Amino acid sequence: EGVAKEKIHLVGNVMIDTLIRLLPEAKGSRLKAEGLEDENYALVTLHRPSNVDEREMLIKIIKALEEISQDLPVIFPIHPRTRQRLSDLKLKTDSLRLRLIEPVGYLEFLALQKDATVVITDSGGIQEESTFLQVPCLTVRENTERPITVEVGTNILVGQDMELLKVELQKILNRNSKKGTIPDLWDGRAGERIADIVVKVGP
Repeated sequence: EGVAKEKIHLVGNVMIDTLIRLLPEAKGSRLKAEGLEDENYALVTLHRPSNVDEREMLIKIIKALEEISQDLPVIFPIHPRTRQRLSDLKLKTDSLRLRLIEPVGYLEFLALQKDATVVITDSGGIQEESTFLQVPCLTVRENTERPITVEVGTNILVGQDMELLKVELQKILNRNSKKGTIPDLWDGRAGERIADIVVKVGP
C-alpha cells in the first residue's frame, strides 16, 4: 500500500490483550440458566446478512443445528437481527436441545466460549478468540478477514455447506479434528508494544 517498510511494526493483537486481561473474571461468569449446564455443547453465533437475511439459507442453517443438537446440545445466544428474521419466517425449532437464548454480556459469552466443545459462528472476532482459547471453530462463511485463524489456529471455513459443517463437527466429536496453535505475539502485550513504538518514534 506504499507504506515504507521501516514504518511497519508487528505488534500482535490488541483484542487478545482484552481477552487475557478479563479471562480470570469470565471463569466465574458461566451462564447459569436451566438446561445449560451440560459439560459438552456447541456454541453458536450468527448475524451476517448472507446467513440470516437469505430465507433458504437461514432455514438450512436452523435445520442443520437441529440435527447437530441430537449429538451435542447447542447454545445459541441469538442476535436481535437473527431473531427478527426467524420471527419473520415464523420459523420455530423442534429440538429442545437447540437452545435459543437472549444475547449475553462479554464475560458470560467468554465463559461459554472457553468451555464449549465447538464454536459455530460467522463472527470475525470470535474466530480469533476461539483460536486463542484453543476451541475448535467452524466458520459459516466462504472467506475470512482473519486468515491466521485458519492458517495457524483452530478455525475451519465451512462456507454455507451444511453437510461439510456436520462432517467437521463429527471429526471434532471423534477427537479427530484440526489441532491449531496460538499465533505469535498473541500474548496480551500488544498494547505495550504499541506504546513503546509510539514513545520511541515520537510525534
